[in-house]
Amino acid sequence: MTEEITQHGFDGALSDPADLSLGELELEERSSLRRVAGLSTELEDITEVEYRQLRLERVVLVGVWTEGTALESDASLAELARLAETAGSEVLEGLVQRRDRPDPATYVGSGKVLELAEVVRATGADTVICDGELSPSQLQQLEARLKVKVIDRTALILDIFAQHARSREGKSQVELAQLQYLLPRLRGWGQTLSRQAGGRAGGANGGVGLRGPGETKLETDRRRIRAKISKLRKEITAMGTVRDTKRGRRTANEVPSVAIAGYTNAGKSSLLNALTGAGVLVEDALFATLDATTRRTRTPEGHTYTLTDTVGFVRHLPHQLVEAFRSTLDEVADADLVLHVVDGADPMPEWQVNAVREVLHEIGDRRGTAMPPELVVVNKVDATSEFALARLRHLLPGAVFVSAHAGTGIEELRERVAGLLPRPEREVDVLVPYVRGELVARVHREGEVLSEEHTEAGTQLRAKVKPDLAGVLEAFAVDHTTV
Repeated sequence: MTEEITQHGFDGALSDPADLSLGELELEERSSLRRVAGLSTELEDITEVEYRQLRLERVVLVGVWTEGTALESDASLAELARLAETAGSEVLEGLVQRRDRPDPATYVGSGKVLELAEVVRATGADTVICDGELSPSQLQQLEARLKVKVIDRTALILDIFAQHARSREGKSQVELAQLQYLLPRLRGWGQTLSRQAGGRAGGANGGVGLRGPGETKLETDRRRIRAKISKLRKEITAMGTVRDTKRGRRTANEVPSVAIAGYTNAGKSSLLNALTGAGVLVEDALFATLDATTRRTRTPEGHTYTLTDTVGFVRHLPHQLVEAFRSTLDEVADADLVLHVVDGADPMPEWQVNAVREVLHEIGDRRGTAMPPELVVVNKVDATSEFALARLRHLLPGAVFVSAHAGTGIEELRERVAGLLPRPEREVDVLVPYVRGELVARVHREGEVLSEEHTEAGTQLRAKVKPDLAGVLEAFAVDHTTV
């Protein structure tokens, strides 16, 4: 047995890194060195994702159906199941209760809590996940009655983000969101039994109950969390400044930018790879990519622009994440065009569209600016039925239908993107000497040539160009006033 295990680990190390792209290396890293059940040997080089996958929590899902159809309610719980599995859990049961609104005390009502407790005992579950955001009191009441750990949808999404964050900025953003979520949910004596003053110090102002050893453990934790939140905000602001500087350079050079936004696992990274050959991580999992990736590419006419792959969205995306990922999401707001990627194989793609647009509107409202133009891209058409495609064409007129995996529709998408990018605005009429042929080449590369004629004195061009190039060409402007 030992010999086989050693050989398995050795074979995993034989992959030639030169043959793998950056995304493939990252994917291989996630799936390597898995623990083997029943062995006491502890592998040191193992990621948190793998650790959680091999110590699966057994969970029961609970949802409250307040609006919409039964189909929509079931789809919401099915998505919660996918989130739970992505976090490394084994889903045992899913329960939905029909209510006008969640119970303010226990989310599902006191009677249903007893039924839920029976299900938990019967299945042997150790965790209950609620399809909504629980208040601190709801969380405390449910755990007290169910005698198992209870988490909500927000905590689940934050956990997935924590597992998948790779860059320093991404890890800091996730940690900030987690601490903001945790702070009001710390449990203990609370402020009513606060013991800030020690010994006789509390006698003058507080009296009985305020004399004691000083801060409680709860108050110490809150103070430390607030200090950590303040530190993380400063770090993220500093990292955001670097991102703004890079974005400012692209803006100064008049390089158009395109942001890829969309629902999680809709195929945004695959689309970036298909358009640019970037080689970023592609994995069939929710929130596989959290770090924004920017790559340069060209239109069919040869004009340069940038493509940025951004973090995926989901219904009821925690507001802590929207705030923490502000600098990353600003890439979308500052773009010249947004490619809104939709999973065509999803049973209810309109949910995805509405969820993404809701987050985009939230970003625009926070910044007080209008969002850039949107081009909807329906991906995974190779895995979608003809009936579903016909329905999507009716729901999303003007959308481009592609398969990033098979390459279907990619060239049409390139043409559509090129047609929607901002065009050069300054029109020039110049006579460029033949010795300055590099300027003619630059006009063809960066501008839009309206007419071109080769004369004895040089190349006469009438073209639309960017302001910086117009300034360089000003010395060769044709004076039409001279006879």
